[in-house]
Amino acid sequence: MVDTDSVAGSPRVSLAPLAVERRRIRCGEVTLDCATSGEGGRPLVVLLHGFPESWYSWRHQIPVLAERYRVVVPSLRGYGGSDRPASVASYEMQHLTGDVRGLIDALGYESAAIVGHDWGGAISWAFAIDHPDACRKLAVCNCPHPAIFATNVRSNPRQLLRSWYMFFFQIPRLPEWLLTRNDMAALERGFRGMVVRKDREVFSAEDIREIKRSFEPPGAATAAINYYRAQFRNRAAIGRYSMDTRIGCPTLMIWAEDDVALGKELTVGTGDLVDAPFSIRFIPDCSHWVQQERPEEVSQALIDFLQD
Repeated sequence: MVDTDSVAGSPRVSLAPLAVERRRIRCGEVTLDCATSGEGGRPLVVLLHGFPESWYSWRHQIPVLAERYRVVVPSLRGYGGSDRPASVASYEMQHLTGDVRGLIDALGYESAAIVGHDWGGAISWAFAIDHPDACRKLAVCNCPHPAIFATNVRSNPRQLLRSWYMFFFQIPRLPEWLLTRNDMAALERGFRGMVVRKDREVFSAEDIREIKRSFEPPGAATAAINYYRAQFRNRAAIGRYSMDTRIGCPTLMIWAEDDVALGKELTVGTGDLVDAPFSIRFIPDCSHWVQQERPEEVSQALIDFLQD
């Protein structure tokens, strides 16, 4: 079943104060810096951030979801206070999905609802394929199924042009230098410049400082960019996430319609790859930073989807 809708009007949820406990949790190969909230024993929800972010990108959703769930939000390997393996190969997809499985195991759970945005979304898709027994529900924000993305990059010139930065990131050292020079001015422009709704402050000065903090440790920028390098260098691993792979759990896709990096056409056909209830929530007049630019709508969509 495919349900397509647009989220508009006044949301039923409102923003709440952020209160988290920071813990370093051993997740198999690496130890991840995690923000946790909500009572233990409740169903587990794991939120996975994208590039170039950290656990903090889910700051609006954490307190809302924590009213009903045990919420754990890692900074992915390489980011912020999490372990930072040096080799490019350490950022191949099987290691990233292994981190999520290790996190679930370390928390004493057998499965979790996985929610991801951008690179966290890519990991979420792959986790549902690699570890179907541990993925209770799947929600992905502005990240296409990997097979649909690969097909579009090969056949859709517009998407190929939008993905220019992925090829640029293959250059040694230069991307890191540009990302971090002048007090990370390029990073700040990337967040504030993409925002569609200029009438409101989506990213405060405090938010920008927290985002930059994730890239201050030595090697952090290289680690983040190595996500892109690792997938380019191991095409065989990416090939396993093909049109023949199926998603077996209930799945929600949330898609901001004004994403400059990922076109709306990347949502087409996703439901055909899900052997379970599937729905799409389109959010108009919103940029790639969907859960930060339209936090109430995203939080409500997640609450509606996750409730059993």
